Order: sequence, then C-alpha cells, then structure tokens
Amino acid sequence: MELDHYLRSDLPNVIGTATDLEAIGFDGLYTAEGPHEPFFPLTLAAEHTTKPKLFSNIAVAFARNPMDLAQTADTLQRLATGRFVLGVGSQIRPHIENRFSMTWDRPVLRMREMVGAIKAIQDSWANQTRLNYRGEIYRHTLMTPFFDPGPNPYGAPPVWVAALGPRMTKMASEVGDGLLIHPFHSGLFVNDHVMPMVAAGLAESQRDRSVFTISATPIVCTGSTDEERAAAAIAVRGMLGFYGSTPAYRVTLDAHGWGDLQSDLHALTKAGRWSEIGSIIPDEVVDALVVTGEPHEIRDLLWDRYGTNVDRVGLSMPYDVSAATLAAIVAGS
Repeated sequence: MELDHYLRSDLPNVIGTATDLEAIGFDGLYTAEGPHEPFFPLTLAAEHTTKPKLFSNIAVAFARNPMDLAQTADTLQRLATGRFVLGVGSQIRPHIENRFSMTWDRPVLRMREMVGAIKAIQDSWANQTRLNYRGEIYRHTLMTPFFDPGPNPYGAPPVWVAALGPRMTKMASEVGDGLLIHPFHSGLFVNDHVMPMVAAGLAESQRDRSVFTISATPIVCTGSTDEERAAAAIAVRGMLGFYGSTPAYRVTLDAHGWGDLQSDLHALTKAGRWSEIGSIIPDEVVDALVVTGEPHEIRDLLWDRYGTNVDRVGLSMPYDVSAATLAAIVAGS
C-alpha cells in the first residue's frame, strides 16, 4: 500500500512543500480542484521532484472537454517523465451548472465518453492513427499534424476516475485505469459496496484487478501534541458535516443506516448554519468514517481498514500538520 499526500495549491510555497514531502518519503503527491485549479502545482512539482507519482484528485471533468484534458495530461506526463496520472471526477450538479456554467446531463454516460474520448485522442497521437471518436455527447474527428504532439516517450498518462455511487464506480472500473474513492467513506463501505462494483466493471471489460489501481483518500485525524489533536478533531468534524450534507454522498451514510443525518446536515447548510454542522455528527459516525490515532499508528490503522482492497492511500487532513507528524505517519510503528 503506497502512501500519498495532498499538495496544497498555494503556488509560492508549492516547490518547497513538494520537495519536503518527497524527502519525508511519500510515494505520491496529489492536488484537488478547490479554491485553485489543480494543474499548476503539479507542473512545479514535476520540475522539482524526481520520485513521487503526481496526480489530480480531482480535476473537474465536466468543467472541461476531452481535448483540453488530453493535452494537459500529455504535457504533464512529459514534464514529469512518466510520473503523471490524470485524475478526473464529475463534481455534483449544482457546481457544474451554477459554479462552472456548464452542462449536467447523464453524468455516468458523460464520464464514460469523457474517458473514452481522452483515450482515443491519446491513441491517435501515440500511433499516428486517424482520430475518429463519435459518442452521444462528445465527438472528436479532427487532428491535423500541426496540433499533434506525437507519441509521448513515457506512454499515455493513465486516467483515474473518481466515484462513490455504484453506477459511476462500475463504469470507472470498465473504462478507467484506476478508481479514486471519495474521502467520505468507511472501511465497510469500501469492502461491501465499492469492491463488488469494481469486480463487476473489470469483468465487463475483461481485465484483471492487477492492471487497475484503486486509490482511497480517507479523512485522517491525528497530531503529535494535544493542541494538534484538538484542532484536527474540530476540522474533521467540519469536513464530515460538509460532505455529509451533500445528497450525492448520502450513499455512504445509508450503508450504515444513518441516512437521516444527511437530511439534518443539509437543512443546516440551507439555513446558512455552517458553523453547527460538525457538532451534530454522532461519535459513532466519526469513528466509522475517520481514521483516528497517534501518528505512528496511522499506517497500521489504514491497513486494518483496507487490507488488500486498495493500492494507494492519500491522507485527507483538513488542518495544519507538522513535518514531524507526517514523518511519523510515513515511518509507521
């Protein structure tokens, strides 16, 4: 099980952060599309690190088009000398329509075609074949030599797809090179709900599990001092409340019989009472959804949660973490 960490998007500090995380021993660095876009930090990390895998977790696919993503991924793969992975996700409808002013329609089919079109574009560059992708949503049939970057010397960058619900998870396992499991999950949810859909998707595409990467990004609560642990506990409750209020993520709570909590959290956010969402989450929900322990215990706790179900684990830690704490996590017990 490889261990990854979040690469914050504050550009003036990205180079220092990336090199520090590499020195600590993380196997991969990932960005997220939050207040900032996800690719600029990876560009800097590609130039100033040599070992970690670099990936977006996630770039919002439906805010872009397949050609745009294929070009960005190809460029980063070259710059990172084969260490880049394009991680894409759908986001949720209100954000796509109202934040990005883009179209939300048949999201599972749209993502299937998004990945298919990106791979068709990559194949046309790699093998100098005619580009001829024709889907219901995306159509790419023009690629002239002037716009063709040619074969990538490091191979086409893999495409990992984010998913939580069963239909998107199965589709991702049919057409993607890997699966990005949303932070709002538990070990039970991964084992009982994610893995059967992965098996079904791989069977549909006639592929072996060994060629497919599963990356989980659990919420982790830890710290080296009482002050760090207290700050972490408050932050993770806020994150749980934020995710738990989202209707699309109710599937995780439903798996434990806690679906009504989503309605309660959603009502608070609609009323603008964001500061209260963490306080109404029962301790049993925190215990199930958050990996909590001393820094040196985290690796073993992650193994206890996932076993061989996942190949990579990223640390979702919505609070400041000292280098000493991160080093203790990487070193383990």
